Amino acid sequence: MTRDIYVQAKADHIASLGRATPLSAVEELVWNALDADAREVRVDLVQNALGGIDAVRVSDDGTGIDILRSEETFGSLGGSWKMQDAGTTASYHRRLHGRHGRGRFKAFALGTHVEWRTTMRAGDTLLSYTLAGDASDPGVFHLAQAATPGPATGTEVYVTGVRATVESLARPELVVQTLAAKFALYLKAYPGVSVYFCGLPVSPVIVQKGETDYRISLDSGMEARLEVIEWRKKFAGKGRIVFCGRDGFTLYERPSGVRSGQPFSYTAYLVGARFSELAAENALVMDELHPEVRAWLDATRAILKEHFHRRTDEAVQERLRHWIDEKIYPFAPDDASEERAAFDAGVAEMRAQIDGFDSMPVAERGYLFSLIRKAVC
Repeated sequence: MTRDIYVQAKADHIASLGRATPLSAVEELVWNALDADAREVRVDLVQNALGGIDAVRVSDDGTGIDILRSEETFGSLGGSWKMQDAGTTASYHRRLHGRHGRGRFKAFALGTHVEWRTTMRAGDTLLSYTLAGDASDPGVFHLAQAATPGPATGTEVYVTGVRATVESLARPELVVQTLAAKFALYLKAYPGVSVYFCGLPVSPVIVQKGETDYRISLDSGMEARLEVIEWRKKFAGKGRIVFCGRDGFTLYERPSGVRSGQPFSYTAYLVGARFSELAAENALVMDELHPEVRAWLDATRAILKEHFHRRTDEAVQERLRHWIDEKIYPFAPDDASEERAAFDAGVAEMRAQIDGFDSMPVAERGYLFSLIRKAVC
């Protein structure tokens, strides 16, 4: 069986979805796999002999793409088969992510040619087929059934004609941390799910430094959970506030507007059923202009300021104990002299100016301490 599927949307609108960032395209393809009840999702960069990226592959062990719904899945933009179902996956009853039928088109942000190679179950029979699309004509997908079905259900998305921007994915350790932040609450809610990027597990537990839960209450009596996760490595951007549904789906995110201090990189997740309602009303995207959203943001910022004030004090005391144990700190812990205050200010300035100050050999750091003491005493 071979046929063409035509997308019911204007070509320029389809093409605009393909101008997403490579990372957001990968994120959408992972969500599509999870919505198909995948327990394991793997994202790999296929490299050539020179180390360049020839293709991007996203594979999963889910239920595959339903050939009976191929017209709905690929033929309509702005609608999705997920809108017609109960809001959960068929086998494991996990919360569905996609609703608008747009995520599949973001694959074109990775390359000019995309193939979905999928195997589904129809009764007692396995069916395999390929859906292929090209950026030169994104309004048409070519469907072809394979003569021999695959050994098990699942889907592989294979993207070629890779765009230059995909090089931004070439540092797996950084990509893993970003994906871990995106999928943190979902992976905690469904511990049987595994996601890998270039063989590295996308696990919040591996990349997070700490986690603290709070309860937020508004004057109206509405409540939500605030989960603050601190990351081991610093993100390029500042801390973010992420509005999530009760199962951890990201509904809307924005910069927090709260400075955490030098040592901390974090994401603050606001979790509650109310946020799904606000998203459905398009209130979240109004941000501070919507009174209730502004109230949630203000309450969150107040907690974050208190949280990081306490965490900064803890970090200072932890560093001080470390320096005393190394026998390089020149003052007693209870010294309240002006000389000590000036010394501590000098050390803080040097830590801010020198990358990797805390990982220096003890002898080098001790030498710098002696120079600072001579300068201030």
